[in-house]
This record gives sequence, structure tokens and C-alpha cells, in this order.
Amino acid sequence: MATYREAKCRLCRREGGKLFLKGEKCYNGKCPFEKRPTPPGAHGLGRKKVSEYGQQLREKQKVKRIYGVQEGQFRSYYEKADRMKGITGENMLSLLERRLDNVIFRMGIGVSRAQARQLVNHGHFLVNGKKVNVPSYIVKVGDVVTVKENKTSNKYFEAVKANKVNTPKWLEFDPEKLQGKILALPVREDIDSQISEHMIVELYSK
Repeated sequence: MATYREAKCRLCRREGGKLFLKGEKCYNGKCPFEKRPTPPGAHGLGRKKVSEYGQQLREKQKVKRIYGVQEGQFRSYYEKADRMKGITGENMLSLLERRLDNVIFRMGIGVSRAQARQLVNHGHFLVNGKKVNVPSYIVKVGDVVTVKENKTSNKYFEAVKANKVNTPKWLEFDPEKLQGKILALPVREDIDSQISEHMIVELYSK
């Protein structure tokens, strides 16, 4: 999937559901999807019935867009998940959740995954005391993620300290220290996005 440079709200309309790509805008009345939930384009209202393959493809595209990964990356997550013990689809979602950019988003440091990815790219974080600027870095149980000490006085991070965020149970976050810890591997019940991962597994299994 090439870098998408058009309005992100069109992606929500295309996938038929809110992907929460724009932070606060997705939660208030300004969300374009709530005003116009039909697919974009002149024929959005007249789309024909989608085939089983089409539904599987759309589900894959939706998850790629939620987590902001490209096709090659996404395929590698699936292949890695397929080699792991357990249910492939759930393993795949667990890997995606453990991406460093997603962890920063889940901690409430980034208002969206895209913003969290940018913060990671700019080298604002340490994992177990070492600088990591790779958004796709996969965290492990016990890893400690902190904002670099020389960045904590930044106005943006000062504002983060005042935010109240409900982190998932596999994470803990101390806003005063701007520090989080991975308590456990995320399981399916921890992922609140409306995803039918079995459809993606069926698509790749063909």
C-alpha cells in the first residue's frame, strides 16, 4: 500500500466504519463519517453486492489502514503469526498491537497512531534505556518505554501529563514520569477495533 496523501476521513467512508485516524476529530460531531457514511465517489450509494473475496480484501485493507502499515509489512506479520503457536489471526493482531507506535498511542502520548509514529521517528523515546526510533519495533513483556529526559519539559509532553487515558490492561502508564511498561502480551479481548481477523487469514490462505 503506497503512502496515502488524501483526506484520511475518506478511508473511513471507504471501509464503512470509523478507523479513528484523526485523533479527537473522530470522537466529536465534526467527524465527516457521521455526516456522510457512504463510500466516496459518484457511485458510492449504488455499490453492488460485494463478493466473499471482496469482503476479505476490504477487511485486510481496513486493518492495514488502522495500524498504518504497508502490504509487505502486513504480509510479514501474517507469516510470523502463522508460525507462532495459537490462533493465527489473534497472533497477528497481537503483533500489530505491540508495535512501538501503537504502544505510544495506547498510552495516550499520541492522539492518533499517525502522530505516535511521527513522535517515534523523531527519536523521543527510549525502550529499556536505549533510543528506539523505529515505529515497527515490537515490544516484549517487561519492556519499559519512556520519553527521553531532555524532552520531558517540552510543551507537548507537559500537556500529556495532564491527560487522563484508559490504557488497556496489558499496559501501564505513569503520566508524571512519562513512562510505561508492558505487563503482558495483548490478547483478543484487549483489542477494541471492530476487526474480523479470520477473514484476513482466509484471504492469505488461498
